[in-house]
Amino acid sequence: MQQFQFFLPTKVLFGAGQLKNLHLEQMPGKKALIVTSNGQSTKKYGYLAAVEKELEQAGVEHVLFDGVRPNPTRENVMDASRLAREQDCDFVVALGGGSVMDAGKCIALMMVNDGDLWDYAFSAKGGHKPFVNPSAPLIAITTSAGTGSEVDMFSVISNDELEEKTGVFDVSMFPVLSVVDSDLMMSVPPRLTAYQGMDAFFHAAESVINRNEHPMGEMFALKAIELIAKNLPVAYKNGADKEARANMALANSLAGFYMLCTSQHTMEHVMGSYYSNLEHGAGLIMLSHEYFSFFADRKAAEEPMIKMACAMGIERPQSGEDFIRALDDLIASVGCTDLKMSDYGITREEIKKWPRRIHEVLGGDITADPLPLSDEDYLGIYERSFK
Repeated sequence: MQQFQFFLPTKVLFGAGQLKNLHLEQMPGKKALIVTSNGQSTKKYGYLAAVEKELEQAGVEHVLFDGVRPNPTRENVMDASRLAREQDCDFVVALGGGSVMDAGKCIALMMVNDGDLWDYAFSAKGGHKPFVNPSAPLIAITTSAGTGSEVDMFSVISNDELEEKTGVFDVSMFPVLSVVDSDLMMSVPPRLTAYQGMDAFFHAAESVINRNEHPMGEMFALKAIELIAKNLPVAYKNGADKEARANMALANSLAGFYMLCTSQHTMEHVMGSYYSNLEHGAGLIMLSHEYFSFFADRKAAEEPMIKMACAMGIERPQSGEDFIRALDDLIASVGCTDLKMSDYGITREEIKKWPRRIHEVLGGDITADPLPLSDEDYLGIYERSFK
């Protein structure tokens, strides 16, 4: 039997309507910095007002930072952490999707650590310093089903000046409390529902093919894949379907419980480091057929791919090719077959400089792929994925 560790210090309030129970929980401080995106959805649909009411019922003061952009930046983190210090906030409430929760984690870190976030980043141009102080407490309230960030210690932050998009993580970055309330996800439009749902799918699929996978992680990942295959097409076509939304929320958190990403995520982070307008899930979808086909063609992950195909509803799958067909069908069912890199301004010529960046930008574990990939292999996947 393999040896592994499982550690999840986050308390999760799961289910439709759970936000209304937030005020009943023990708050980790007296004054919160509420972190939201620079969009309008949390205000438009009343989610922000609902969170403010819960905090007030719990006797907690609060200050708002509403400047987090998609693909959150180092500047977002530093601006918000400065505000938190100025206002004497002692914990963070992150209300939003993966970008907001990732930013919230780093804001909570930089509230209590000196210097700049990139002093601590593990990327090629980062300072690689250890954090001196553990993170301030974080409450994560997710409004999307995609990143699993509400139950893990990882964040992904961009540095536009250095053209880096990298992981920042520390064991103290686990949220102390998370609210996974699918009522907050009903307003996500179809396109983003697809991108976010497929991001969760790839968290699970990469975990299953990961050389370091083990029974505990596989259990979570295969159930997430099953739920996504059944429910993402439904949620995409009818965002008001409460059962599909709830099942996608569950799949998202399950995929986040034991996420072991491979080089597909690193490859997308390279893309996103150059193109901040590229949605993470969209980039993953663009790469996915060629990425997984690389291993299927070489029969490098037959058993895990057969397991995934079975979880996706394929009767008696025989090979990795059955998984590839199921993957292509899922992508088609959410209107993403024709996603094009060129629509985001990417050119075929510039792809040639991307493979070397895979060794500099963190995303997944490139040493955990079913087969080791060379720079030529990475380039081939990028080029074959280009449209």
